[in-house]
Amino acid sequence: MRSIWNGAISFGLVSIPIKLVNATESRSVSFRQIHIEDGGRVRYKKVCELDGEEVAQAEIGKAYEDADGTMIPITEEDLAALPLPTAKTIEIVAFVPAGDIDPLQMDAAYYLSANGVPAAKPYTLLREALKRSEKVAVAKYALRGRERLGMLRVVDDVIAMHGLLWPDEIRAPEGVAPENPVSVRDAELDLADALMATLGEVDMSTLHDDYRTAVEEMIAAKAEGGEGVAPPVTGEEPGGGQVIDLMAALENSVRAAKEARGEQEEGKGEAEVTRLKPRSHTPKATDAKKSTSKTAAKKTAAPARKSTAKTATTKTTAKSTAATKTTAKSTATKKTAANKATARKTTADKTTAKKTTAKKATPRKRTA
Repeated sequence: MRSIWNGAISFGLVSIPIKLVNATESRSVSFRQIHIEDGGRVRYKKVCELDGEEVAQAEIGKAYEDADGTMIPITEEDLAALPLPTAKTIEIVAFVPAGDIDPLQMDAAYYLSANGVPAAKPYTLLREALKRSEKVAVAKYALRGRERLGMLRVVDDVIAMHGLLWPDEIRAPEGVAPENPVSVRDAELDLADALMATLGEVDMSTLHDDYRTAVEEMIAAKAEGGEGVAPPVTGEEPGGGQVIDLMAALENSVRAAKEARGEQEEGKGEAEVTRLKPRSHTPKATDAKKSTSKTAAKKTAAPARKSTAKTATTKTTAKSTAATKTTAKSTATKKTAANKATARKTTADKTTAKKTTAKKATPRKRTA
């Protein structure tokens, strides 16, 4: 990177030769002025107000305009004769905590590069001292004809310098705060805290200029003979810049932030239960048939149970009769003499059951 200033850092009696390099650059898209009618370039010309002639850069000097409009010429020799000890020196005047520097004072940023091999040792010494102290250095320096204020801090393995505005260059915020007294409720603060927590932190390196990207895409499209890009569809903005319902706006903001980060809403578990719409209560034809069949079966079963109570167990098929005989044999084997009497009674009941089966054969088939 090309240096824009050569000098030294004055660190007490230690002098560190350095080169000043721009740490930032502008990526904004610049435009030229043209004549709309024919597309011709419009340029600025420096013209003398007295004779109307264009003046070359080499013939242009400096002057201070007095209150009455009088121009007081100032030459480079006049400026060079001024006692400016920081003309070629960044003079460190103090070391303070970084929190003592008001961000409003921040201006341009530069990298300080060690100028030559002999400068490497004192440069490293200052860098490590700043790291260990966890402080920043406040310094004075001169650049482009005026003395400035700066702050030195460590960025990775490099000493960086931020230009600072002088304290008297910071305007007091008079008349900026809301004039009418406003009270904020705890519930609103809680929602604001929730929104801040949901948005969380961000990796600054991932942020980029969306507008610049859109401008570059539009220029590329027009260069290829297109009509540019279609304007984005945006919602209507509330009139008057007034928030109708602050609580609702905060709640919607928290909800939208959670959806954007892929998080579930607060109060919901891992799986969300979806409520189904109630089905119509109209019974189907098959359901009616099943219901009728079940009702008929119940009605048929009732007389059967009554018949069983009067005539013991009634068997309808040969398979059922065989099962009863097997049960009787098993009971006769395992049970005592008293159980044998029960088996004889069961045999007598079988005879009665056969007679009953003969009489009831036709009705049972209809029921089945």
